[in-house]
Amino acid sequence: MIRKILFSLLALFMMNAAQAVETNQTPLVYIIPIEKMIEPALLYVVRRGVDEATRNDADAIVLKMDTTGGRVDSAVAIVSTLGRSEIPVYTFVEKEAISAGAMIALSTPHIYMKPGSVIGDITPISMGMTGSVQDLPEAVEEKMTSYVAAHVRSAAEQGGHDPELAEAMVRRDIEFKIGDVVISEGGKVLTLTNTEAEQLVGEDQHPLLSEGTVDSIGNMLEAIGLGHAETVTMEVTAAEKLARLIAGIAPILMMLGLGGIWLEFKTPGFGIFGIAGISCLLLFFFGHHIAGLSGMEDVLIFTLGVILLAVEVFITPGFGIMGLSGLLLIMFSFVSAMSERMPGHWRPVDFSPDTFSGPFLKVMLSFAGSIALVILAGKFLPNTKAFRHLTLEATIPSAEDLTELLGMEGISHSDLRPGGSAYINGLKMDVVTQGDYIPRQTEIRVIEVHGNRIVVEDISHG
Repeated sequence: MIRKILFSLLALFMMNAAQAVETNQTPLVYIIPIEKMIEPALLYVVRRGVDEATRNDADAIVLKMDTTGGRVDSAVAIVSTLGRSEIPVYTFVEKEAISAGAMIALSTPHIYMKPGSVIGDITPISMGMTGSVQDLPEAVEEKMTSYVAAHVRSAAEQGGHDPELAEAMVRRDIEFKIGDVVISEGGKVLTLTNTEAEQLVGEDQHPLLSEGTVDSIGNMLEAIGLGHAETVTMEVTAAEKLARLIAGIAPILMMLGLGGIWLEFKTPGFGIFGIAGISCLLLFFFGHHIAGLSGMEDVLIFTLGVILLAVEVFITPGFGIMGLSGLLLIMFSFVSAMSERMPGHWRPVDFSPDTFSGPFLKVMLSFAGSIALVILAGKFLPNTKAFRHLTLEATIPSAEDLTELLGMEGISHSDLRPGGSAYINGLKMDVVTQGDYIPRQTEIRVIEVHGNRIVVEDISHG
């Protein structure tokens, strides 16, 4: 009986201790600056911030905003990233949330503003090469405005705000009012001060847009019950700026990488094609890893695909299931490396431009480009002095005549690893081994012929 009582008291003590630890756990808040121009490098910071906040079970994400706008495509991508976050997102408008900044703020459920700050004016403009505003034809301007207005309404719906209020920030011909109260007159693009944004409207007297005016992020955290939270502030790194450049030339890197690897398969030894191809692909995966998209699993899947393709080319005759599987794995690794996803939760592919169709189109264009590159290289490189040694020096017999080579002996012209070239019956031709390494200038014998595929063995040792 005494043992049972002691055991119960011990269990109760441990439960209370665990609850105390849980209660005393310091809240964690990630602060992501949305400052100056909104451009692709900022998108990478947002992705990294949301990724880290999710992995570390943060209690909130705060966008510290002071921007006059920037690129619409980057803003749309940021809105999409925030929409996938399962952590509450807040916006603190420190001074200005104009244009693309206002779109991003509208996508967050909670907006707080500093005294003297403003939000709105999402009218799209086109910048010329010199940085000046361009005048556009009326039809083009309306098309651009309609595009931006649709994304702004979508962002407002994501954040739980009035989409009509959001559209009044885009179109100057809209009069927006709640009941008999006119919020925005026709002929003016809506821009709200902090006091206007927090005014109470409607029968239920809800805030128009801002949940309150506070002097600092610290005061805002106090207002939402996270006053003692630990804060982590994200910053743009030099690597993320590099990732912006890499992402911009991703299709070219994929094309050069695939073309280089295939040309390396078709030439003896290991040389410039392999080095160039691997370098381009490593740069591709490195850039997308920094951007918060690619993980090591994508590199492993790609490597497995290359191995299966190499086995198909060098070991098994013809082109079958292993080669097809290798190509599919390579394609999947590229699409996965360029697709947005959130850590910690599996999500099915939804075929949206961010998660599938956009990356898939880039991959298909890169595959087509790599095929064209290989064809052009095969046509023109053999005529150059630097690559003339890679060509055959005599006419290769037809596939039917190759069967006559069975049992013939010759000399390996290059290292066979397992593929390379050899002289057989006075002709230089492509050969492979059964997987063994054979050094150059080694006596060999043909043991198998499968179409144009000639398999040889080392006979130098007896």
